[in-house]
Amino acid sequence: MYQLKSSLSIIFLLISFIFSINLSASEDNQLFLLPKESSLALSSIKKELRSAKKSIKVSIYSFTNKKLAKALRDSARRGVKVEVIFDEKESKSHRGRSLFRYLAKYKNITIYRLNGKSSKNKKYRGIMHIKMALIDKKTLIFGSANWTYRAFSTNYETIFIIKDSKLANKFDNFFQVQKTKAKIYR
Repeated sequence: MYQLKSSLSIIFLLISFIFSINLSASEDNQLFLLPKESSLALSSIKKELRSAKKSIKVSIYSFTNKKLAKALRDSARRGVKVEVIFDEKESKSHRGRSLFRYLAKYKNITIYRLNGKSSKNKKYRGIMHIKMALIDKKTLIFGSANWTYRAFSTNYETIFIIKDSKLANKFDNFFQVQKTKAKIYR
């Protein structure tokens, strides 16, 4: 009986050790559940954007949050290359609220507008519905939330921040494909 308890204790310690290694390897990963963690999510995204050293690439369907726009502006002012792809139709539907015109006036910020893929029968177009950002080719921010006030105040949304070079590279390659199909604004 004593030997069984001793063996179980050792197994428990090993399992605990393995889980602690996995958890410590993912300390940079964060999941936010909105609206409950909206303030924390917004602060974390702004912190990531402001910590950028070389590049920020954003694909976003709808963007009306001025706090996030200012964080992009501040990064661009520090010399960070900022590229943002908006959905073509959505950027036109929020004429006064969409922030692509505001961002386009700053040096180091390039704005693109992208239509969704045309249907086989050519009767309708899809939308560019991604909500993702890539910072310095290593940090990904993604989830269900657009960068709007509503997403951070009343909607049930998710935002995930992850530092993973393999996934970052995958999005970076996809972003380059999107750019080839997008129209540059101005």
